[in-house]
Amino acid sequence: MQDRAQQRSGGQLLVDALCVHGVDRAFCVPGESYLAVIDALYDVRDRIDLVVCRQEGGAAFMAEAYGKLTGRPGICLVTRGPGATNASIGVHTAYQDSTPMILFIGQIGSDVVEREAFQEVDYRRMFGQMAKWVAQIDRADRVHEYLSHAFHLAVSGRPGPVVLSLPEDMLMAQAPSITPQPYQRVKPHPGPEQLEVLAGLLARAQRPLLMLGGGDWTAPACDDIRLFAEAWKLPVACTFRRQDLLDNRHDQYVGEIGIATGMELKRRVAEADLILAVGPRLGEMTTNGYTLFGIPRLQQRFVHVHPGAEELGRVYQAELMINAGMVEFARGARALAPGAAPPWTQWTRTLRSEYLKTLETVVVPGAVNMSEIVAWLGKHLPAGSIITNGAGNFSGWVQRFYQYTGFRTQLAPTNGAMGYGVPAAVAAKLVHPDRPVVCFSGDGDFLMTGQELATAMQYGAAVVFVVVNNGMYGTIRMHQEREYPARVHGTALQNPDFVALARAYGAHAELVERTDQFAAAFERAVESKRAALLEIRLDPEAITTRTTLSAIRKQAQSK
Repeated sequence: MQDRAQQRSGGQLLVDALCVHGVDRAFCVPGESYLAVIDALYDVRDRIDLVVCRQEGGAAFMAEAYGKLTGRPGICLVTRGPGATNASIGVHTAYQDSTPMILFIGQIGSDVVEREAFQEVDYRRMFGQMAKWVAQIDRADRVHEYLSHAFHLAVSGRPGPVVLSLPEDMLMAQAPSITPQPYQRVKPHPGPEQLEVLAGLLARAQRPLLMLGGGDWTAPACDDIRLFAEAWKLPVACTFRRQDLLDNRHDQYVGEIGIATGMELKRRVAEADLILAVGPRLGEMTTNGYTLFGIPRLQQRFVHVHPGAEELGRVYQAELMINAGMVEFARGARALAPGAAPPWTQWTRTLRSEYLKTLETVVVPGAVNMSEIVAWLGKHLPAGSIITNGAGNFSGWVQRFYQYTGFRTQLAPTNGAMGYGVPAAVAAKLVHPDRPVVCFSGDGDFLMTGQELATAMQYGAAVVFVVVNNGMYGTIRMHQEREYPARVHGTALQNPDFVALARAYGAHAELVERTDQFAAAFERAVESKRAALLEIRLDPEAITTRTTLSAIRKQAQSK
């Protein structure tokens, strides 16, 4: 409905729309290109918490983490040119992780377009392949239209990021105020015939495996899929960095299918006669470089459920393809009941037993054993604690030895973005201040976004940051030794004193050089009731959970 008596600037209309669509928090690095928006946000500072970050990549990561945690689009505001290019890492993460997010970019005025004006970039071309929609709002009277489309698109189908460019003159132009409706989540539902076929496939199976992954999940959907799995006694594996879709302590959870999948689980996947993949795209990381299954047809009978119709049949041809949202499919699957006791209960128990063996701590070189540290955290952190991490071999210790306790207790980038853990942890603590949040970073990983410690301190986000320092880009060094043994170049790091650095920000900080020092140091970090950093000095030889650098080099040299 239009109120012609009231004129609002484009910046005010944009903030009005954010309020209409239920935005309660936004992440930004301020810029002169969108000052009109910042000014309008001042008027609603009691409704929208504006979190000011230290680099646009950190702001975009925080918005992406917010979208993962809430299911609502994470909002990020940055300035033109360098601000947008910095923020692009968060957009790429949101795209590959299927996370709802909207990036707003201040843009040059329309009167100087195509002159390569100061910081001018064509964002349609820049973001075209890493966002669901990229557009520029050229008229203030179309702000509500564009934002309605942006919110609907970000959460519907396969969730993902939207990018909107905001010309400076549009933000200052006047237009009538209107009052639109809030966005709605629109998802396809599974048909009764499809559910009937699914029940028939399960009834004929002997060794089924349920794989959970992808975006679009909610806590109720996870509860429904758990009840479905329990009714059918299905073994459940979660895909790469989606381990929190089922409580790992559940008797039917059998492990992670990703780049670090153990040989036993890989063998069981090959032995399965029915794969029911609910949610994952079945991309490169989930399928171990597209080697886990045959392309385009699997040897196993295959059911694929995904909220984006464009993903079904993209790489793998399934016997049954169901285009449905996770909430909708899980609700429908929950209503299915087996006609008789499933014949694969021993199969499920065997897979569970093999998973539990992977949790046993391992012997490693050096004075610090990360498997024991992670196991200690698993025993002492309360259920619901949130673990975040970026990318690097350090994350393998957490992925293998930590048991995630339920929906959104894991925040990690499926696109392998370094630097994700620190800003994601800050966002998680702001969204859930009552829940413990622990961030794991490698030394190279931490220094990409470690300045967001300042944001944590400014907003009272009492995260415990664990920096695993082995003095190198460990993942790249591992591959270097495999491909070019003993020719080490370009992977060594000279690091700062992380403890001194954290203390300079005002955080609590300690150094851990032996396994037996960790527990007390962690407890002191929590007791400090502020952001805290624990630097762990890890022997470079302890490169993965299963091997050492020397063993990798020796094997490569013997070929």
